[in-house]
Amino acid sequence: MDLRQLEILKAVAETGSFTGAGRRLHVSQSAISRQILLLEAELNEAMFWRIKRKVKITPAGEALLQLAIRVFDDIRETTERLSETQQRLSGTIRLVGGMTVSIYVFPALLKEFQRLHPDVDVKVMTGPADRLVRRLRAGTVDLGLLTLPVTEPDLITQPVMREDLLLVTYPGHPLTQKKKIETSDLNKLPFILYEPGSNTRRVIDEFFVREQVQPRIVMETENVEIIKAMAASGIGATIISNHAIIAEVKAGSLVAHRIDSPWLVRETGWVYLKANRVPRKISEMIRVLDELLPKMGFTGSPKN
Repeated sequence: MDLRQLEILKAVAETGSFTGAGRRLHVSQSAISRQILLLEAELNEAMFWRIKRKVKITPAGEALLQLAIRVFDDIRETTERLSETQQRLSGTIRLVGGMTVSIYVFPALLKEFQRLHPDVDVKVMTGPADRLVRRLRAGTVDLGLLTLPVTEPDLITQPVMREDLLLVTYPGHPLTQKKKIETSDLNKLPFILYEPGSNTRRVIDEFFVREQVQPRIVMETENVEIIKAMAASGIGATIISNHAIIAEVKAGSLVAHRIDSPWLVRETGWVYLKANRVPRKISEMIRVLDELLPKMGFTGSPKN
């Protein structure tokens, strides 16, 4: 038995005839018939039942067909892997992320990635987490940097970084006079928050429940820039990532307050479709961010 015979067996099974297999492989019908006969003689098993002008695969032939499929899949994947390691990266990688990482992580990441791999076209999309997860599952995008957890069974998640979520107010807010913010200070406080459904909002809502805080939510939006602008105008306080308000705190338009709670932490990680082999473009994007995070001031997630 050799690879050519397995290829012929597969072609006959898929086309349903020796003639069809011959056309697919560009050889004569007699050559196809001879190789199948040799295979049957070697294994002492019939591979196909001949029924008029059609053929039907036997149980023995089906077992060999499954072997052929596995062998050719392994050959294809190994060839692609070897080819990738020998060639410059090219093509397209479709990257998705929430608003915050799109603003504060992706610019530095993509600048470095494109410096290293100028032939790769990077397409970026943002939006609500549930929609991005659906796109990842459907395979219409390649890689996401999303707030965790994402618990879909057909997706791989790889934690990358942890961020503190801080209470943020305008400079003249009454709470700015307090040296220590208690959770009781948050009761009935007007809040501008992320929309329900996002994982960041889930973290905040769980914090409110655990600490028995009853906030007064006056506005909800997924746009972090709108949240900051509204908080700076005095419409309400907010709870957002410490990295999202560095510039505003430095400029004095916002004030950040740390609340002593282990629950106000957001974990972000890579999310991609489960497969036998991770494409090199994806593994390289992950590697580049791992090297950049310390320079960007982000705290990495604990390694398992």
